Amino acid sequence: MEVDLSRYEAPPEWAARHPVSRIYWLPAELLEANDYNPNVVAPPELKLLELSIEEDGYTQPIVVWARQDGRFEVVDGFHRFLVGRRRGFSHLPCVVVNHDRVRRADRMASTIRHNRARGKHRVDEMSRIVLELKRRNWSDTKIAEQLGMDQDEVLRLSQIGGIADAFRDREFSEAWK
Repeated sequence: MEVDLSRYEAPPEWAARHPVSRIYWLPAELLEANDYNPNVVAPPELKLLELSIEEDGYTQPIVVWARQDGRFEVVDGFHRFLVGRRRGFSHLPCVVVNHDRVRRADRMASTIRHNRARGKHRVDEMSRIVLELKRRNWSDTKIAEQLGMDQDEVLRLSQIGGIADAFRDREFSEAWK
């Protein structure tokens, strides 16, 4: 028995504000990876993602931010983007988020929220991002709230990368050699 999905095509009025209500098939050459994503996928999982896209098609759009120059920065879905590029797809399914928020820190926070919701991120890269957000005058409280962390995690991630930064320009006695 075939299910008639046509009656579900139009979202309820309240749902229209959600980016997923508007999926755009953007030209692949207009998409660019960000330089701050701490997510890493092992080769077997990447191969599985490629098979999934080949067999099932795209079931999740790539999340992008619309830049002022008409190009798009990948906020989430880098590996889906990578597979599409490798396969030579001319267009990729995308949703646009935070089009009105131009600060890099906002995009970084969005990427981390997407990654952490799936439970995947690298500690060293998370530390680097926390330190960059601090340099951009985000308080520990704001970092914790925006990235879904508690204060202790913000502190630990600050310390991982921050210790090296704190002592970078210091002179040490011969006893340390």
